[in-house]
Amino acid sequence: MNKKDARKRIEELKKITNYHAKKYYDEDSPEISDFEYDMLMLELRNLEKEFPEFITSDSLTQHVGGTVKEGFEKVEHEVPLQSLQDIFDFEELYSFDERVRKALERETELEDGQIEFFEDENKKEKKLDLKYIVETKIDGLSVSLEYKKGVFVRGATRGNGLVGEDITENLKTIKNIPKKLKEPIDITVRGEVFIGKKEFDEMNEEREANEEPLFANARNAAAGSLRQLDSTITASRPLDIFIFNVQKSESINFTSHIESLKYLEKIGFNVNPVKIECETVEDVIKEIEKIGENREDLSFGIDGAVIKVDNLEQREILGTNYKTPKWAIAYKYPPEQKETILKEIAFQVGRTGAITPMAILEPVKVAGSTISKTTLHNEDFIKEKDLRVGDTVVIQKAGDVIPEVVGVKKEKRTGNEPEFKMITKCPVCGADAIREEGEAAVRCIGIECPAKQYRNILHFVSREAMNIKGLGDSIVEELLNRNLISNIADLYKLKLEDIASLKKNGKKFAQNLIDSLNESKNNEFYRLINGLGIRHIGVKAAKQLAKKYKTIDNLAGASYESLVEIDDMGEIMAQSVYEFFSQEQTKDLIQKFKDSGINMEEASSADNTDNRFEGMIFVLTGGLENYSRKQAEDIIESFGGKTSSSVSKKTSYVLAGEDSGSKLTKAQELGVTVISEEEFINMIK
Repeated sequence: MNKKDARKRIEELKKITNYHAKKYYDEDSPEISDFEYDMLMLELRNLEKEFPEFITSDSLTQHVGGTVKEGFEKVEHEVPLQSLQDIFDFEELYSFDERVRKALERETELEDGQIEFFEDENKKEKKLDLKYIVETKIDGLSVSLEYKKGVFVRGATRGNGLVGEDITENLKTIKNIPKKLKEPIDITVRGEVFIGKKEFDEMNEEREANEEPLFANARNAAAGSLRQLDSTITASRPLDIFIFNVQKSESINFTSHIESLKYLEKIGFNVNPVKIECETVEDVIKEIEKIGENREDLSFGIDGAVIKVDNLEQREILGTNYKTPKWAIAYKYPPEQKETILKEIAFQVGRTGAITPMAILEPVKVAGSTISKTTLHNEDFIKEKDLRVGDTVVIQKAGDVIPEVVGVKKEKRTGNEPEFKMITKCPVCGADAIREEGEAAVRCIGIECPAKQYRNILHFVSREAMNIKGLGDSIVEELLNRNLISNIADLYKLKLEDIASLKKNGKKFAQNLIDSLNESKNNEFYRLINGLGIRHIGVKAAKQLAKKYKTIDNLAGASYESLVEIDDMGEIMAQSVYEFFSQEQTKDLIQKFKDSGINMEEASSADNTDNRFEGMIFVLTGGLENYSRKQAEDIIESFGGKTSSSVSKKTSYVLAGEDSGSKLTKAQELGVTVISEEEFINMIK
């Protein structure tokens, strides 16, 4: 790769890895697997090694990912909580061992007693007294625990390695963190907070039963639980911890890592149970392989094995880099893959109407979990991999994230596997399922689809639509759960006693809501159009439709050709409106609205004959003293004008208030007329 391409790729990788590190460390919601992230970091590290002139401080190779979450006090770590360099094959492990040996042989003096000499005829052979400890790399959140005279006084997250978050109260809820040690010593230790495999599965089963979003993996469930501002939420989660290092000890001087771990166990800490002493790098490899073979049997999730120099004096000699110690390294296991049978492709309908194909699998155990189903994302994903019911497929579960289908064994086909065809009707309500140009998702467009009702109702009652006060998220959810409503039209059938039962002493609340519902029946026509939730149709488009077609019946009967002629409507918007009103569900809903007495027509043109701004386009910028932005836009539209968010040669006026920015500059460059608020007031008098 030449320098120009290398620089470009390094910049790309920095942006990608920083984005995913933020999702992983700060938001606890990763979008890619650990393995995919590791491969990106490996590529970045190798490119920077080859082209060191392009290394900058914003690269994750130069610092630890993670920041301090707002709401927590900052904690400066006396001893930095460093990360480890990852390796992915045994060749890199041999290189690590060679670097360690050369550095120690170069720096260690004979009188230290760590180098022995053996006579072999006329030459001397040096043998280094070097031992490694191999531990499992727990997949959780790293923390430090500080004790004074044996009492737990403070705990913190790793953060960026130098500064973390004070999460003492949350850590106190974890039963395996001792509040008081068996000896009254001052000590700071480092551990990994995690959720066990069984506990994670049980927690997700409970969330699924409660229709709550599932956690993607145990690591992020643990991290999210530990970084709650409310410690009662943390206490409700099955968190555990393994301690794996002494960060600082005031009164005890250890000579080896294994000695320190045994002492930590003695005084009451829950220490990582896997800690194996090895004499050679070959022994290390055998233990890594053994851990990999038995990882399914572990009660906790791991994403690798950690190899550490045991002797603490040798660690001092080896030292550290800017973000990683030179005396330790992490071997990352490749993603575990298993074969199974694709029994069926089922479909789930989300609250937005997006229809997601799901793989129903012959149950198979992967990375410690039994997998029987997983998402197939969309139609393109299935066709790209040429997945067919009856296929033998390869399942991967990297880093304990949600499993995925990574391939198909076409050589195992019998010839009876049918080609996949995406459904054209919603599996829940039977309405048309449409895939719009440029989109991957197929969506149900049925207005009465049960899967979409929660979102539909929230939009219908919102301020920009029917503006029905009192119908917040929880009330809507409760109305649906109690089967008091099943669609937006049912809101107008609610009785006082139905609503009052939702709250203690709820009569006043119920009356207010009934009044708001009745008031909304007389709303402007455009509000109803917007409230229907037609895809791609917002307030401005709803106003255009109301103005052109005057009544709901005219709009429902409008042809595609008529719709596409409307200014700024466009083919996609016109198609969306036409398809929406072609559905039987929509016709049924309109009849229900008519029966409820809802206004479904535009005010008579006789009520508004002043079209002084007809054909004019206004752009608003800056703050106005006498009007909000929306009020000014409504006034312009009431006089037949239009508003736009961007300045162009077609713009008639730019209404400039205080602190006007780039739009004012653009208007001046294009020679567009700029008016003040005072001039605007004179224009509308």
